[in-house]
Amino acid sequence: MHSNKSQTIAKNTGFLYFRMLFNLAVTLYTSRVVLEVLGVEDFGIYNVTGGVIAMFFFLTTSLSSSTQRFLTFEMGREGEGKLERVFNVSFSIHMIIAGLIIILGETIGLWFVQNKLVIPEGRMHAALAVYHLSIVMAVLGIINVPFTALIIARERMNVFAIVSIVETCLRLLIVFVLLVIAYDKLILYAVLSGLVSFLIFLIYQVVCRKNFSESRLKKLIWDKDLFKQIGGFAVWVMNGNLAVMGYTQGLNILLNLFFGPSVNAARGIGVQVQNAVTGFSSNFQTSINPQITKSYASGDLAYMHKLIITGSKLSFLLLFMISLPIVIEANFVLNQWLVSVPEYSVSFVRLTLVIALITTLSHSLIVSVHATGKLRKFQLIEGTILLLIVPIAYWCLKLGYPPECVYVIHLLVAVVAQIARIVIVLPMINMSIMDYINKIVLRIIPSFFLAVLITVIPFYYMDENWLRLFMVCLAAGFSVVALSYTTALDTRERDVLTGLVKSFIK
Repeated sequence: MHSNKSQTIAKNTGFLYFRMLFNLAVTLYTSRVVLEVLGVEDFGIYNVTGGVIAMFFFLTTSLSSSTQRFLTFEMGREGEGKLERVFNVSFSIHMIIAGLIIILGETIGLWFVQNKLVIPEGRMHAALAVYHLSIVMAVLGIINVPFTALIIARERMNVFAIVSIVETCLRLLIVFVLLVIAYDKLILYAVLSGLVSFLIFLIYQVVCRKNFSESRLKKLIWDKDLFKQIGGFAVWVMNGNLAVMGYTQGLNILLNLFFGPSVNAARGIGVQVQNAVTGFSSNFQTSINPQITKSYASGDLAYMHKLIITGSKLSFLLLFMISLPIVIEANFVLNQWLVSVPEYSVSFVRLTLVIALITTLSHSLIVSVHATGKLRKFQLIEGTILLLIVPIAYWCLKLGYPPECVYVIHLLVAVVAQIARIVIVLPMINMSIMDYINKIVLRIIPSFFLAVLITVIPFYYMDENWLRLFMVCLAAGFSVVALSYTTALDTRERDVLTGLVKSFIK
């Protein structure tokens, strides 16, 4: 039975990796051209203005986690009869949230853009166009959340991958249109992005209604008890997502207020590199998340513990293997990738990827505590710790520290938050804290430092060029793979990894 689950994970990981590699190749090109066409200032305006409406996304993310958890949980205990009801109530909740986003966005958010953001003279009209279109895209994304959650809960990653590739192709088309149409490039980019969001919205609607009977809503059902369950779950998740909103869009706005849109452009580059690189580990994590929830729902805690240990290590090592050469060679990579590299981009990219390595260890634990449904203690403590990032960062910026300080603060707080997750979550799922430390933490730390020492050798002894980049990548890949098999992974995990690779090849 567990072998069938492993094959499902391998197959789904394969679909997601194909999607990621395609998206990565296209994104590297489109990001370069968009930055060149828009210019540093307009690129920064797009990131910070769209980021204002993204501040309200903590509501969406909270409900998305709730929807996916309840759908997956019902499948894990074979509660198919309740699936339609869960989906129906989730859809109703998301429609309410979409309306709330429109109200908040066109009042508080609009006031903030017009009165608080640092926008260059003569570009406010373009910034407002971007902002209003961002609201439209946000609403479409919110309504689509139950449909994408259903696809993941059903473990139909092939559908998820295909739609994502279609979206990437459409965004590639945007780049070509920007190059040939003579109009305000920032407004044109926002309009075309909005059209792509609308097309993807329609595709998800058609695909889900055709393949999943529970998504074919004939009428909206009001289930007060289920609404309270999903809503109550979302409220506690919201506390943690509010913190996420703080250290993403909150820090973005702080950087704008203290340094202007050029630093927002640098942060935008860092986020794009992070999104591209973290796909190598998040794809695997996305594949095992439904199995973690279903294992808890069916009472198979032993298999759940194995998934947490194996998933945490493999996700970390996959991300580490890709991130290490980029962190070391960030200056060369960015100068070869971009026509004009915004100031602070190199340091932002390096610090962002280090933070991502710490964060990737949290995913299995967060999915596990969501599976239990016991969120109050976890979200109060984790959310409060993460919320400290913004006020501490503001205090440091007021004291005159450079922009990099917000990332250093984020890194230190992320370490404290991960320790808190370990202490809180593991007793909830009857997993030993010492097992977690011995089988995960103490396994990856030696691999981490040894791989870094090996990889910096060509960096220090060779001149900066393509050959050095190749040697750094080779050293990173060889050292991480070799140390993973000899130090980080145990015999069972090596067998699992070998089996996953074979299943993927087949």
